[in-house]
Amino acid sequence: MGIGASNVFYVKMRHDNISSTIESIMKTYDSFKPVLPLNFHFLNEDFDNMYQTEQRINRIFSWFSYLAIIISCLGLIGLSSFMTERRTKEIGIRKINGARPIEIFSLLSGEYVKWVMISIIIACPVAWYVMHIWLQNFAYHIDINWLVFVLAGVSALLFALLTVSWQSFRAAGKNPVEALRYE
Repeated sequence: MGIGASNVFYVKMRHDNISSTIESIMKTYDSFKPVLPLNFHFLNEDFDNMYQTEQRINRIFSWFSYLAIIISCLGLIGLSSFMTERRTKEIGIRKINGARPIEIFSLLSGEYVKWVMISIIIACPVAWYVMHIWLQNFAYHIDINWLVFVLAGVSALLFALLTVSWQSFRAAGKNPVEALRYE
């Protein structure tokens, strides 16, 4: 054999007697008086090392996703608080004219639902394209199921509604006299 030559052997063995199997393999290999030394490693460890980078990226993206959700919820709380404060007079007039609390809630929340739906429509094709390109780096490819995007969109919509609903219910339950007293 020349320089840089190697022999690769794959051995399937049971988990119960690994050490005795390794000793037996080493004795058998040494009996052939090989030029190259025996370096053995486990295939599952090789696979783990190959995907260790992907696991790190997964953890980093998970933390950044949680952080982005928290920041966006805080932004929605601030925006909804500002908008309900700005529309206090309008809400008071609507309540005096007979608007029910559910109508006030849908008025205040409807605008946010519209913007979240627009962002979902924009984000889904971009996310699909990026995931498609990323998945091309793997030996075995999977198809991206559209239900993932539906679930992500529904959860984003629910997060937005839950975040905004507190301010909307508070504004809908306010006494309209207090809103119009200082106007």
